[in-house]
Amino acid sequence: MRVENETTLLVTGGRGALGSALAMVAGEEGWRVHAPGRGELDVRDEGMVERVIGGMERLDLLVCAAGMRRDGLVAGMSGATFAEVLEVNLRGAFLSARAAAGVMARDGRGHIVFVGSHSAVTGPVGQSAYAAAKAGLAGMTRALAEELGGMGIRVNCVLPGWMETAFTAGVGESVREAARRASVLRRVNEPEEVARAILGLHGMAGVSGQVMALDGRPLRVF
Repeated sequence: MRVENETTLLVTGGRGALGSALAMVAGEEGWRVHAPGRGELDVRDEGMVERVIGGMERLDLLVCAAGMRRDGLVAGMSGATFAEVLEVNLRGAFLSARAAAGVMARDGRGHIVFVGSHSAVTGPVGQSAYAAAKAGLAGMTRALAEELGGMGIRVNCVLPGWMETAFTAGVGESVREAARRASVLRRVNEPEEVARAILGLHGMAGVSGQVMALDGRPLRVF
């Protein structure tokens, strides 16, 4: 039997630092949480996405946090590598959002949050594929917000800023220090802080179609 007041979250990339933090924070708030890892939900697999997300009975918040980087200069990057980065970060988010929208439309409510990146606006050397994918999320956010708003579904994109996670572990100390200096607060975020910000955004029922930074770096206009 359906529990009418039970808020449900699904976060893709649920085994990553941000996904784990979201699961913990939402769980503390009494939410029903689904935080599958890639083995349980590979966002590249259209059929699996439809079965896992599209098969849900209720979904209030989808956070698309599954992502990957394959950094390198364009001269040495294969087309297959470029496509792989877009497949996970952009196409995977599209497939997840499409499946979620079908579930949310039945109830006339829901919220989709894409996890973007400052790389989309700063365009770091060696991140052409990653930057392109994350910039695509910003455009998709605005388009889907227009498309789904009449169904009561909100769509937003957040830029978490630098976090000390396994995702950034291989980046050089000079890049890490540059991220700190770029913040007006001279600090970086913790995954739990970002998770709480995303849940706070979910509670702002009038916000949709926005691309917003969650750290201390001024956001350039897309």
